[in-house]
Amino acid sequence: MTDGPGTQGSGTDGSGAPDEPAASGDSWLASAQILVVDDEPGMRNFLVRTLAPRCARVEAVGDTRAAGRLLDASRFDLIILDNILGGRTGLAWLADLRRDGLFTDVILITAFADLETAIEAVRAGAADFVLKPFRTKQILNAVTRCLDRAALRRENFVLRRQFGTVARSQAAERIVGVSPQIVSVRDLVVRAAATRSTVLITGESGTAKEITARALHEQSPFADRPFVPVNCGAIAADIIESELFGHVKGAFTSAASSREGLFFYAQGGTLFLDEIAELPPAMQAKLLRVIEDRKVRPVGSDREIPIDVRLIAATNADLAERVAAGQFRADLYYRLDVVRIHLPPLRERVEDIEPLARMFMAQLSAQLGLPPLPISPRVLQGFEAYPWPGNARELRNRIERALILGTFGEQEPGAVAEGRTDDLAEVEKRHILRVLSASDGNRAEAARRLGVSRKTLDRKCAEWNA
Repeated sequence: MTDGPGTQGSGTDGSGAPDEPAASGDSWLASAQILVVDDEPGMRNFLVRTLAPRCARVEAVGDTRAAGRLLDASRFDLIILDNILGGRTGLAWLADLRRDGLFTDVILITAFADLETAIEAVRAGAADFVLKPFRTKQILNAVTRCLDRAALRRENFVLRRQFGTVARSQAAERIVGVSPQIVSVRDLVVRAAATRSTVLITGESGTAKEITARALHEQSPFADRPFVPVNCGAIAADIIESELFGHVKGAFTSAASSREGLFFYAQGGTLFLDEIAELPPAMQAKLLRVIEDRKVRPVGSDREIPIDVRLIAATNADLAERVAAGQFRADLYYRLDVVRIHLPPLRERVEDIEPLARMFMAQLSAQLGLPPLPISPRVLQGFEAYPWPGNARELRNRIERALILGTFGEQEPGAVAEGRTDDLAEVEKRHILRVLSASDGNRAEAARRLGVSRKTLDRKCAEWNA
């Protein structure tokens, strides 16, 4: 039986303890969806009265069967679980959930606490342990701690995956250009960002597909939720299912423990599937099922877990041609192609080259700790005459190279088009010495800017007698 949310009352726990205000400043409590599992009607009512005015959704049930039905139907951010339930313990049920691949955080509440129970709770995967009777402030603090830890865990995971990829913030400002094509792209991004519809981003390599995906996420109502990028072509076919959906302990030979998948870390936010055309055929069928049912099944589990994730896919391939050739599922293609954003190649929007070059110059000079180079009309003329097969990414690399060398090689207007190269050792030496000079000879600061150890920098300088 489910006790619906009630009005906020005196908020005691049955012990006569007065209600106490929740700690302020929590950024996750207001959007939280919480499931309460307790066979005592009074405790369920107390928890509903306490949490419902502060959370997005609270459901309360008296047994694990009813709880299981709710977990099969929708996503929850947190479960508050009584340990002594009719017929079985909450810890036994929690162990079953973990074996099924459900990684939702659980706060265990109990009136009977001892060291053995606490150890068992940790082993079963409980995130916190609260002893009855408790005051309103105690349970709210426990809930807030769990939500904050879960958010931090997801954020840390995402940041580790993003190392070396596109900068996280202000992606919309990096969709730079004055051409009608780019103006149209920016407008479409704003329109699509307001929805949860699936978006397919197409365009040649180097046309800023990930930046566009990030802009969609950052301008959406759930911008504070995770953005999880996945390069489908960079994950081996035999592990991509586990990477996306997670797995349970013992699912395969090397599965020594259960593990959350990327869909789990993207909960409430955006999962960006780059190079979607490289997805293996078997995974295409599984992804189609996920899109249709909004549920994932961890590898080795019999349980399907509801998800709340916005999907953005990107490709530099012609998916229609892949479908015609039997290399990509037609039904998945149509599911992905709800809103399409096409990014034109740089050679088709020459008027965008100058603003892009100036943006890259400002960004890279700050990152490298080097003074910006002037982009003369002669250099710009050469840029605009070049077809840029690598698109904006190639232009960015050209700007970075010029900063390192300290020149665009203006004496050779065709140098860009001819692809002139320099000795790498000499390039490295020039770059290091320029950063050292920009750091006023401070080797510790230069090493920090270069991203190398002080010992490495000292060794290089000794080699060059610098």
